[in-house]
Amino acid sequence: MKLLADESVDRQIVERLRRDGHEVASVADLAPGLEDPAVLERANAQDAILLTADRDFGELVFRQSQVHAGVALIRLSGLSAERKGAIVASAIRQHEAELVGAFVVISPVSVRIRRRTK
Repeated sequence: MKLLADESVDRQIVERLRRDGHEVASVADLAPGLEDPAVLERANAQDAILLTADRDFGELVFRQSQVHAGVALIRLSGLSAERKGAIVASAIRQHEAELVGAFVVISPVSVRIRRRTK
């Protein structure tokens, strides 16, 4: 799966997903300090699911109706980086087909998927 990790995503999550065979680009490596609308635009241009821990992307997607290829919001504060990586990897593995075009919230106990309405 093609993913773009926002700067808010722990490096260990990015590395875990790469080890699992996903193509993961990192904003921290490519364009540090890039503003959120430009991050979303980059993900769309790459046809990649955006991984983020930044709730501001919900504002862009729902209130501003920005088009997106898919956004996965990671809500795993307080967990070790290794545990976060395992949870995110498991969520992507289990829900890969559902991520495209959806807004997904990954938490320690659930994965909520909200499909885009037309």
